[in-house]
Amino acid sequence: MTDNSHESVPSRQRRRFPGISSRAYEHPADRSALVALRKLSGFDTVFKALSGLLPERSLRLLFLSDSVRVSDAQFTHLNDMLRDACYILDLEKVPPMYVNQDPQPNAMCIGLDEPIIVVTTGLVELLDEEEMRAVVGHEVGHALSGHAVYRTILLFLTGLALKVAWIPLGNVAIMAIVTALREWFRKSELSADRAGLLVGQDQQASMRGLMKIAGGNHLHEMNVDAFLAQADEYEKGGDLRDSVLKILNVLPRSHPFTTVRAAELKKWSETREYQRIMDGHYPKREEDKDTSVTDSFRESASHYADTVRTSKDPLMKLVGDIAGGAGDLGGKLRDKFTGASGGSNGSGAAGKGGAPSSDSTDGSGGTWRRPDPEEGSEPAGS
Repeated sequence: MTDNSHESVPSRQRRRFPGISSRAYEHPADRSALVALRKLSGFDTVFKALSGLLPERSLRLLFLSDSVRVSDAQFTHLNDMLRDACYILDLEKVPPMYVNQDPQPNAMCIGLDEPIIVVTTGLVELLDEEEMRAVVGHEVGHALSGHAVYRTILLFLTGLALKVAWIPLGNVAIMAIVTALREWFRKSELSADRAGLLVGQDQQASMRGLMKIAGGNHLHEMNVDAFLAQADEYEKGGDLRDSVLKILNVLPRSHPFTTVRAAELKKWSETREYQRIMDGHYPKREEDKDTSVTDSFRESASHYADTVRTSKDPLMKLVGDIAGGAGDLGGKLRDKFTGASGGSNGSGAAGKGGAPSSDSTDGSGGTWRRPDPEEGSEPAGS
């Protein structure tokens, strides 16, 4: 049985964050996407209905009967990591953790009343101790942020959407909520990645873990800097057509692409915000009730404005141009969609010269788990 006390301390000296609020590591896009989700028409009704109908007890019995529960007697190294993570993030109750036989590298935190953490054998066998510590911290971050409830509903609705797909219009309303849930969950993964870094306190281990998910257990064939360069190439590559394809590619997924996650985490680890947390200056849970919703909105808006301003993606650059009142919009649209470089040799507004296009280079990425041909049939996410 899992010990809920904090008698044990981390296996190596790490900073602890007593009373830390999830606001300390939550990505601004995570909070804003959750606000947008809650405003979605019909979501409150579905949420309240499913909160009482989902067979959570059945889910717990399923893992208890058909997986291995982590404890002092089973998977003791994972049990130590779990208790370490809860100790560092000051999570009062250590959630039950199970190892499930599945060759796909995967992990998830689900549950309505109390969170459950599940990791697959594929993930346990793929990662070394420090990499796995970051993943366990990632899942504990989900638990501290209260993400488990929404993730459980996403899993249920994804399965339901497949079952009612044959009913005319029966799938439309469900898929609208599933799409909004996926958009939020992709953003919540960025928050949980930050929590994993706070727990592991080893940036290279976090990078290696994401890189292994993308390319397997072949570290001698991979390079972190080159892997991060892929994220940069993915973001700035191509023209507007590629920007649209990127959006279409990510919509059915529950996770952001792995290279993008690695780049986002590295960027955050180099900020003053991260350093202040490590120095012991961070929001406390006791202050959560006094948090201004307006300030959260303002922070999210500021984040998106910065994203548009600094993004190398052609579509984001165009949005920035529009917001900045850039002239010759017709020429810019034509040149970016056609991939033309330089100005037009024809007449009309574009005669002044359109914006040069970016290099046409494709990019790719992965997730904590391998992508499925049918995303809706996935068992879970990290």
